[in-house]
Amino acid sequence: QAHASCLRLSSHVDMFARTLLRRRCAASVAAGVAASAFGLSSLAAADSAPPASKLAKKESGLGVSFEVNVSPSQLEVVEPRIPDDGLSPTEWRALRLESVTPLSHNTAVYRFAFEDETASSGMRVASCLLTKAAIGSEKADGSRANVIRPYTPISRPDAKGHVDLAVKTYPDGKMSQHIASLKVGDTLEIKGPVVKLPYKLNEHAKLGMIAGGTGIAPMLQVIDEILAGESAFGKDNTKVSLIFANVSEQDILLKEEVDRRAAANPSQLEVFYLVDKASSPDWSGGVGYVTKQMLAERMPPPGSSGRVFVCGPPPMVKVVCGAKGTKEDPKAQGELSGMLKELGYAKEEVFKF
Repeated sequence: QAHASCLRLSSHVDMFARTLLRRRCAASVAAGVAASAFGLSSLAAADSAPPASKLAKKESGLGVSFEVNVSPSQLEVVEPRIPDDGLSPTEWRALRLESVTPLSHNTAVYRFAFEDETASSGMRVASCLLTKAAIGSEKADGSRANVIRPYTPISRPDAKGHVDLAVKTYPDGKMSQHIASLKVGDTLEIKGPVVKLPYKLNEHAKLGMIAGGTGIAPMLQVIDEILAGESAFGKDNTKVSLIFANVSEQDILLKEEVDRRAAANPSQLEVFYLVDKASSPDWSGGVGYVTKQMLAERMPPPGSSGRVFVCGPPPMVKVVCGAKGTKEDPKAQGELSGMLKELGYAKEEVFKF
C-alpha cells in the first residue's frame, strides 16, 4: 500500500489525498478518477523498490509535495502532472481556427482546435489566456510589432479538443479586428492559462458581479465553478448577484446560458439585466446605466465577507471602479475609484478582470 498525505497545493488549500492502491496483479486502478481530479498520476507497479522503511519524497513543478512509504508491494511514484493540456503557460502555440459562431452583429464565438483532439485547455478558475499577433506598428526592419491581448474562454476547462473565445469586434481594437478577419483554417498564437485570481471554495459568503458585454466570460467561469456541485472539498455555498449590462436586448451575450444557470440555482444565482435603451415593450429588466443605488441594492455591502468582481468595456469599468491597468498585463488592477469607492468599498474588496 502507499499512503499519499500532506498534499500542499499552490493555492494554499491543504488536503489529505485518497489512499491509492495498485498491485502488480491488479487489472485497473480504482482511484484513477480521484488522482485525475488532483492533477496527479496514479501510483504504478514497478519492477523494483527501495526497502519498506524508506520514505520517498517527491516535488513537482506544480507546487505539489508528498511523501510515500514504499512497501514490498513494489510501487513506483509517478511524477504528478496536469493531464491533457492543449495550452502551455510558457510557450506560444499556433491554434487552428475551427469554426465561427455569430452571437450578435459584432460578436462571435471563435473555436480554436488543439493539435490533440483529446486535450483540454487546462484553464484554472479564475484565469485567462493570451493571444498574440504581429499586427502592431511597423518596425525599422519592415516587420510588425506583436500585439498581445488577454481573453477568458467561455468553454469549460474540461472541454476536449478545443477552446472557445467570445470576441466582440471594436473599431479601434487591433486584436479583435484581427481575430474577426481570420478564416477557418487560419492560426492564432495562444498561450495560457494566466491565473488572475485563484478562486477558493466558500472564501466569500456572497460575490457581486458587474459585467458588460463580453465581460460575462470570466463571470461565467467563476459561476460555473461555484455551481459545479459537491466536490472533493465539499459544496460551495457562495451566493452570486450579477448585474449584466448591455446596449440592447439583442446585445446580451449568452443570455440563454445565464438564464439556465439561474433557473437551476435560484437560491445561489440572481441576475439583473440592464440595457441602455429597451426596444421591446415586454422588456422586464432595467433600462439605463449602472447607478450607485443599483450597486448598493445588489452588491454585498462593503466591510462584509463579500467581494465585487467587475469586467466590461473600459468606460464602464472606469465609472464603476476606476480604470484597470495596462492591456498587456492581465493582472494589473489600477487604483480603486468611481462608484464603488464612493460607496465605501476598499481596494481589496474589488477585483477588475
